Amino acid sequence: MTLKRRDVLLGLAGLSVPLIASSCANNASNPTANSPSAVPAATTAASNNGPVRFGYQKSTIILKSKGDIDKRLKAEGVEVEWKEFPAGPPLLEALNAGAIDIGPVGESPPVFAQAAGADLVYAAAIAPNPKGSGVLVQQESPIKTVADLKGKKVTFAKGSSANYLIVQLLEKAGLKYSDIQPVYLPPADARAAFVQGNADAWAIWDPFYAAGETGIKSRVIADGTGVNKIGGYYITSRKFTTERHNILKAILEEVRNLENWSAQNRDEVASVLVKALKLDAAAVKKATQRREFGLNPVTDELLAEQQKVADAYYDLKLIPKKISIRDTVLPPDKVAAYALS
Repeated sequence: MTLKRRDVLLGLAGLSVPLIASSCANNASNPTANSPSAVPAATTAASNNGPVRFGYQKSTIILKSKGDIDKRLKAEGVEVEWKEFPAGPPLLEALNAGAIDIGPVGESPPVFAQAAGADLVYAAAIAPNPKGSGVLVQQESPIKTVADLKGKKVTFAKGSSANYLIVQLLEKAGLKYSDIQPVYLPPADARAAFVQGNADAWAIWDPFYAAGETGIKSRVIADGTGVNKIGGYYITSRKFTTERHNILKAILEEVRNLENWSAQNRDEVASVLVKALKLDAAAVKKATQRREFGLNPVTDELLAEQQKVADAYYDLKLIPKKISIRDTVLPPDKVAAYALS
C-alpha cells in the first residue's frame, strides 16, 4: 500500500496512497515528530556505505514489519533506518531536505515537491486503486451526487491524492474547483470536521475511507472509478538513485515481491494494519480486500498522466510554477541500472 510539498506537498496527505505502498498518507498521533525539522542536520546526507533512510506512513508499515527489505539489504552490508511520517507531503519534504532517501506517496505529493525545488526521481509506480478512495457525505445529507457539491465545504488534505480526486470528479461533473469551498485538513482533523458538521463532504483514501464508511453515519457519492489512473510512486532523491542504484534495485525487487505476497495474503496484511493504525478491523479488512496490489516500471504513458496532474495543479494556482515531469527522468543508461525487469 497509504501519498509521491504534500501539504503543499501532503498528505496526502498518499499517495492517494495505497494501503501497502501508496500516496496517500496517513494520520499519526504526533504529526510533527517526524517532520524534516525534527531530523538532525547531521543525518541529511547518507554516504554510499551508510544506511538507507526509508520513509513510510502507518498505512505502509508492512514494508517495515515484514522485514524482507531489511534482510535483503543486510546481505548487501547495508542497514535500513525507518522514518515514519503522517502523510506524503512531509515525507517528501524530508526527502528534499536530504533526511531520507526513498519513500512511497500518492500522485500529488511529488508534483508539489518538484514545484518546491526537490531534485527527485520517480523510481517505480504503484498500481492504481480506484475503489480505495472516495467522497463521503453525511447519511442524511441532501447531497446525492458530485454536482450537488457546488457551494459546499469539502475537506481533504491539500496536495494529496484526495485533492486530485476532487479535481477530477468536479471536472467530470461539469464543475470548477472554485465551485466548492476547500477545507484543507489532514485525515484526522478532516474526519473530525466532517463528523462535527463543519464540512459537507470528505474526500479521503483507504484505510481512512473504509473507516469512514463503516464507522460513521455516511454515504459514498463517488469513488475513483473511471478517473483514478495512477496509484502513486516510490520516490527517491536523484543523489541516491545515481550513487546507489544497485541498492535501489534491490529495494524495488523486494517491494514488488511484497506487493505480490500481499495480494495472496490479504488477511495477514489486514492484521498488521489493524495493530498499526488502531482502526476498526472490519474497516481495515474492507480496505485490504478491495486494494489492487502491484509495483510497475514508470512508463512514458504514466509520465504523461503525471504531467496532467502537474498541469492541473498549476492551472488551479495550487503550485507556484509550471513544471515538467520529464525533468525527473534520468538518462536511459541510468534508469537501466535500477529498473524493474
